[in-house]
Amino acid sequence: MFRDWLHTTLTRLYPSHLFDVLVPPDTSMGDYSVNLAFKLANLPARLAEAPAKRAGKAGSEKKNPREVARSICNQLVAEGGDMIERCEVAGPGFVNMYLKEEYLYKTLDGVGITNEGKGAKVIVEYSAPNIAKPMSVGHLRSTIIGDGLARVYRALGYDVVRWNYIGDWGTQFGKLIAAYRRYDGQTQELTVANLVAMYVRFHAEEAENPELEKLGQEEFKKLEAGDTENRALWEKFREESLNEFQRMYARLGVQFDVIKGESDYQDVLPDIVASLKPLLTSSEGAQVIMLDDYGLPPALIQKTDGSSIYMVRDVASLRDRIEQYHPAKILYVVGNEQSLHFEQLFVIKDKMKLGATDTVHVKFGMVLGDDGKKFSTRKGNVVLLDDLMNEIISRAEVIVRSKNPLLSEEEIRTTAEAVGVGALKYNDLRQHPHSDIVFDWDAMLDLGGNSGPYIQYTYARLSNITSKVGKVGTADRTLLVHPAERALMRHLLDFGYAIETCANLYTLNALALYCYELAEIGNRFYEQVRINDDDNDARKSARLELIGAVTKTLKAGLNILGIQTLERI
Repeated sequence: MFRDWLHTTLTRLYPSHLFDVLVPPDTSMGDYSVNLAFKLANLPARLAEAPAKRAGKAGSEKKNPREVARSICNQLVAEGGDMIERCEVAGPGFVNMYLKEEYLYKTLDGVGITNEGKGAKVIVEYSAPNIAKPMSVGHLRSTIIGDGLARVYRALGYDVVRWNYIGDWGTQFGKLIAAYRRYDGQTQELTVANLVAMYVRFHAEEAENPELEKLGQEEFKKLEAGDTENRALWEKFREESLNEFQRMYARLGVQFDVIKGESDYQDVLPDIVASLKPLLTSSEGAQVIMLDDYGLPPALIQKTDGSSIYMVRDVASLRDRIEQYHPAKILYVVGNEQSLHFEQLFVIKDKMKLGATDTVHVKFGMVLGDDGKKFSTRKGNVVLLDDLMNEIISRAEVIVRSKNPLLSEEEIRTTAEAVGVGALKYNDLRQHPHSDIVFDWDAMLDLGGNSGPYIQYTYARLSNITSKVGKVGTADRTLLVHPAERALMRHLLDFGYAIETCANLYTLNALALYCYELAEIGNRFYEQVRINDDDNDARKSARLELIGAVTKTLKAGLNILGIQTLERI
């Protein structure tokens, strides 16, 4: 709301000049502050004025930042007099703005989010597990971050396509088919766990018997050639894997609009290779695309034996998305280690002239244990996502029981699920995705710290006030004069800005921080203002409206983060 207006106005008046919009640490210094005057003061005086005032002026003398700040103040008040009560110059040249009470009262009617994405489509690819393998902690960040970004873009009015691009093709599936037959897989229950066990056993035996590698390759060639039996087995493996993935996504509250695998592009690979032919160079029998001009190593397109690789399937998938959906933007939410692959892919897209779609690699770091090392079991094995979720939910159940011992077992279980999953997601999303995240179980579930459960608890706490007090009469918002009330109303103004920041930076931490700060201010209000003891019905009703606006905004923010709200914890 106000931030958007401020950015738009100052950018129009002073184009091409970066500045920061700050929230002063003390409300006596204003509601918002900008440092634009410092940037402009280093320019010739005639350039430090708004464009309309520059015409016909010459000279290169520089202005004092405070003089520039006074000019900015006058312009802001002239254009935003319905919002700005007064504007002052502070210190060496800060522009401090104080908002009108009437403007702040409007936040109680709901905080608008811009509909900037109307008419535009965004594809967000995330999760991307491999079939015949269980989802591990390694899939957690892609799934959570991707789901959050999809929700952010939808909140801004974009038509979002949530895309899951699964790994379901390659020589490993020839080995799995061979293992299934070798170890009488048909006599066992068809589960992902059993498929993994057979594959691991085959791989271990392969070390002693090199002929097994050749057997796996032959079975995959048969699969590629359309062998009926191998195709039937592969489809069984794929179906069971997708069912297992869906169970995990249901636990996480994650959904997809499109699920496609590498196998879906096998038929078009010859066409893709043919379209790339003008770009190909022979290198030691392989076909590559030279990318020296971009400071990148060659991109391998075809191996010496003529077989295609992952890059070609990715090009096929990218072309499919662009031609079928015509998106303005495609986000690939994939770990840091794939940075080179996506740099090459995006250059190839441009060389193929596939269109103006903006392609972005949303990269992220690893998941670490509380010892700062890669998160794994004591034996060094990968932690399964199912086990991770069971652990956090089990710990959350202890907290729920201690807080509400009178809840039924079913209520304890469902509440613990929401608290545990919320803790898991918030711990990730509150941090910048490029950095590694640390699993500190106690901090993740701390009801008094910067955690998902803390925000959930604050929401439940404030919601409880409105449900207990009920409607008490006509509200008089002019009676909202307590500093904690003003702080809440001012913070409500920044909700839409936090969401836009997430979309612009491809992160969720701005919204996570916003929700935490709103919860913090809301708790201070709860502790400082005794609503139940207020004998002024008009003020009490206005305060209830304020609480309603806060809980509504917290719920909307947590929903975008994929975190469930609860009426009690």
